[in-house]
Formats: sequence, structure tokens, C-alpha cells
Amino acid sequence: MLLTGHFCLVLTMQPTRFKPTVVAKLSVLLAALGLAGATLHAQEPKHSLKPPLHGSHWVAITGKPLAASAGALTFAKGGNAVDAACAMLAAAATMWDTIGWGGETQALIHNPLTGKVIAINALGVAPTGATPEYFRQQLGMKYPPEYGPLAAITPGTPGGLLVMLAEFGKLSLAQVLAPAMEMAAGYPMEQNLVDTLDRYQPFILQWKDARRIMLPNLDLAHPNAHAAPTAGEMFVQEDLLATLTKLVDTEKAALAAGKNRQQAIMAAYERFYKGDIAEELTRAVQEAGGLITMDDLAKWQVHIETPVTTNYKGIDVYKLNTWVQGPVLLQELNLLEGKDLQAMGYNSPEYIHTLYQAMNLAFADRDFYYGDPYFPPEEPIKGLLSKDYARARMATMPKYYNNPLVKPGDPYPYQNGKNPYAALLNKWQPRVGPARVADSTITRTTEESRRAGTTSIQAADAEGWVVSITPSGGWTPAFIAGSTGVGLSQRMQSFIMDAEEGQNPFNVLAPGKRPRATLSPGMALKDGKPFLSFAVQGGDFQDQNLLQFFLNIVEFGMDVQQATEAANMGSYQMHDSFGEHTSEPGKLLLRMDTPLPVQYRLQDMGYMIVNEELTSGPINGIFIDQKHHTLMGGSSNFGDDYGVAW
Repeated sequence: MLLTGHFCLVLTMQPTRFKPTVVAKLSVLLAALGLAGATLHAQEPKHSLKPPLHGSHWVAITGKPLAASAGALTFAKGGNAVDAACAMLAAAATMWDTIGWGGETQALIHNPLTGKVIAINALGVAPTGATPEYFRQQLGMKYPPEYGPLAAITPGTPGGLLVMLAEFGKLSLAQVLAPAMEMAAGYPMEQNLVDTLDRYQPFILQWKDARRIMLPNLDLAHPNAHAAPTAGEMFVQEDLLATLTKLVDTEKAALAAGKNRQQAIMAAYERFYKGDIAEELTRAVQEAGGLITMDDLAKWQVHIETPVTTNYKGIDVYKLNTWVQGPVLLQELNLLEGKDLQAMGYNSPEYIHTLYQAMNLAFADRDFYYGDPYFPPEEPIKGLLSKDYARARMATMPKYYNNPLVKPGDPYPYQNGKNPYAALLNKWQPRVGPARVADSTITRTTEESRRAGTTSIQAADAEGWVVSITPSGGWTPAFIAGSTGVGLSQRMQSFIMDAEEGQNPFNVLAPGKRPRATLSPGMALKDGKPFLSFAVQGGDFQDQNLLQFFLNIVEFGMDVQQATEAANMGSYQMHDSFGEHTSEPGKLLLRMDTPLPVQYRLQDMGYMIVNEELTSGPINGIFIDQKHHTLMGGSSNFGDDYGVAW
């Protein structure tokens, strides 16, 4: 229903979340109603459908109710927010909540003992032999495959969990893994996973161990018949339980041998990456044609880093470095800081246009300059985060139309340097491509590719520990590595194969290198104390949704639950981080209840509008109420995300 002045316009629509429909031009209808020249007021924020979570001791939020319960159980054992976050991570990976145990983990942690925010880099690397020449010349592939053993980088989630727990947790590994181990012994599968297994059954049938574990009801005489568990059926993962038991047994043996808590947990780390678990994992991968070696696993390591940061109107915002897209949010905030967003109004045409243009500028830089900072060339992060650079970039923003040809800027002068890739920058053009349309039940559309995968984890406690995690990889359908029960990552596809063709000299595939991922947890401090922790799933949409979530709270006064549910817009103008890395300039996602005059005005500005019923993520966040010394959690109504507080 659209309310404008004295008019009430009711449209009957069939909302389609996964298959957006293009909004038709409404000029005749609006003119007939006298609305074409009407003042376009901002969209009204609504009361949330779900209540916010209030707690004075702790909050635990993640992608599934059972995984959130694992966090609550861990808090009840006396654990801190790091312990609870690790328990939720283990549970989410065990129930395949868009991640698996062989995926990657990215985290921000506020340590109240130091008052500092630290970053956890547990993103895997390309294995030995993974080169553009191997895929293109030897295998005849334009890009690494979307699924299977050749899509895998080294597992990062086990290492990330073990390092976080050893360095910053309180409980033992046995205590933290207890909920996940109980689930591996058998838990009632949810309908979402049943549907996903049904959709990707043709892929899963190719891999013997994935087929054996994920399709327990398979009848080889009828391979196309439903083979996954049904909703509510107990799903047993004996192989994964055996692997987790090995880790706990290793910790127990190390403690018995006189090792301290941290050393005992790291003994489990050594077993996973250098012992019998690693041997079985590499055997299975190589037998299936994959590339991961024992040396790849042994050399890989988790990095504890200093995050990158900017200050937005007195609030310090923290993100991970250029090995993911995290700095995009900081660039967006720098670009927007000089704009009076409140005066524009929430989701007015001017507001949506301004955010879209800021996103264009920041994501164009991402698509050219972001990559693994542990590999040369060195990314120009200082210049990218310069506020002078942001002001210069924002001065180029067209006020009344979308610019489909926004190019990366040149941040090097803002860090007293000279751009070594000026020639490539000068001939940069967006790699425009048509939207990918699913030609079968197992092909993802462009919308699904840009927004699929991942989950998020949020935890905070009264002591001041705050954890924000965006884990991913190993989503269904995953190649399961032999008897480990571990589903491997599919992140190899995020590399580009050629600097000039892909127009990014920083993210070219090489052995030992991290792909520039989309995974992007966020955290903010105010007056040096925790203020906000937030994360979302959704590929290229992550730092679009998180920007709007942050502004909803800081600029428009929404509470954390309202901000997670609010109507977000989304851009497709950046290069897709998956598939063929193409862009769709001017394509704009709006929630279906965006007022029609607003949509029509944006169409006149050159946007191609698609509608969906929900556009908020799903976002999860925790607001730390400094005035009352309490915690407020928010969990979007977009999916199955769920939280518990006390």
C-alpha cells in the first residue's frame, strides 16, 4: 500500500525473493492519480517484526536456533563471548548452515583486558599447483570450478576456531566442542538443508563420501529420487564426530602430559594440519583430482592482525584488511561523512542515489586494488582510507543520474606514492555481462551468486568481550574429504586469472595466496568502548547491507532490531566476486514496499529496478548500551537467524 497525500494506492503483487521482477514504468498510472509531481517523502522505518534481545550478562546470535543454543549452553558453563562464538561456529559448521568445517573464518574481537580490537585471519590459501596456466591451459577452464575438489583452498575454520579459543577463550576445547559433537552424533535436520540437498543432489552424487554422508536414503536404482534426510529426521555424521573426537582426545593427552590450556588446544591444531587428519584429507582430495598437499596444510597459518579503521562522526569503525572486502565499508563512510543524510530522509530517492554512488566509488576501488596483503604487490590501503581521497572522489559524484562507468580512483598520491598500475587504470572498463540465468536446478543465478553462502556469528558479554564473525566456505554442495567428514571450501573461484583481463593486479591466482573474499564482520567503538558489533551473509551485498544497518542506527535512530529488518537497497554495479566477475551497472534492488513515486524517480535517474520481498540480509548485530551497561541484540527476519540473551 502506498500512502501519498490523500491518495491510497494498493497493488497486488506476488513477491518472489529469489527471482526478482523488473519494476514496470508507472508514469501513466501516477499521472492519472496526480502523483507524478508529488513531493517524494522518505520511506517510513517500521516497527520490527521480531523483538530485540535484551541481556545484562551475554548475547549469542547466529544463523540457526540450534547453533545459537550452543552459544547459550557455553555461556552457561562459564565461558566468555569468545568461547560462545567458537561453540556457535562449531555447531553451525556441523549443521551445514551455509558453511562447513573445511571453510574459512574471519573475525573481529574486542579484548577488554587491552581495550583493543584485533582481527583473526583464517582464510585459506590456494594450494600447490593452482595457477592460471594450470586451469586454463591444462584443464581448459576459463575460471576455477564453482564446486568440487578443484574449487577448494586450504581449510581455515578449524585453525581459526582453535587459535581464537586458545588465545582469548576460557574453557577447554572439549567443553566448547561438546554441543557440535552431540549434533554430529545426530540432530534433527531442518527443512532448508533438506531443500538444498535436493537441489544439488546431482552434484553430490559425483563425490562418494559426500554421497554416503549427505544422502543416507539414496537408492542407486533410482538416483533421482529424494535421498537426503527428511525434515526432523536424525542426521548422523559419524566421520565428523570421529574427527572432532580426535581433536578433543589430543587436547586431553596434552593436558595429561603437563601442557597448559593453550598448548593443549594448539596440539589439536597440529594434529589437524600436520597429523593423521591432514593425511586423510589430502589423500581424499588428491584421489579426486584436487591439489591440496600435506605441505600446503603444514605451512598455512592463522594470522592475528591489527584491523583497519576509520572514524565516522566520533565512532571508530573496524574492519578486516584487503584480503576481504572489509575496507569498502570504511571507504563508504568516508565518502558519505560530508553529506547530510538525515536531511535527505531514510530511503528517499536522494538518499538511495547518494548511497548507490558512494558504493560505486568504493567497490570500483575494491575491484582494482584489493588482494592478499601477504603477497606482493602491496595494496595502497593508506591512500584508500584517506579522507582527503574520499572528498576528492565524492566530488565526482553525479547528483541527478547514475554513472554506469565509474572507475577506480588513484589513491597513491594520498600516501605520497606513484601508481605503478597507472596504464592499466587508464584503460579500465567495467566488465559488463548479462545476468546469469539458472539453466538447471543446480546452476545459481546472478542474484544467488552475489548473495549466497555464509552465515554470521555475534557474541558479547558483561566483561566486555565482543566477537563478530563471518565464516563461510564448505557450503552445500561440498566435496567431503574422505573419512574426515570435513566439507571443503569453494573459495578458489574468487581469484581472477589475469591482471589485465580481470583488471585487478592484486588478486591474481597463485599458490599460497588468499583469494580476495567478500567475508566482512564489523565492529564499532564509541569513546573507546564497545558500541556496536555486526555482520551479515550475502557475498557482494555484505558491505552494502552493513553500511545501511550502521547508518540506520547512527543517523536515523533505529534500535538494533529495527536496523536489522529495515528496507535496504542493493547495487549490482560492482564486479561479481564469483563466477565470471561481471557487473550490471545501474541495476538497483529495492524492497517491494518502497513507495512507487520513489521507484519511478529512481528509474528516471537511470536505474534498472528489481524488487524483492525482503532485502535486509540477514543481518545480525549487538548494540552495547553504554548508558545502562546492558546489551541489545538484533537478528533479521530475513532467514532462520536466531539469538538468545540473558
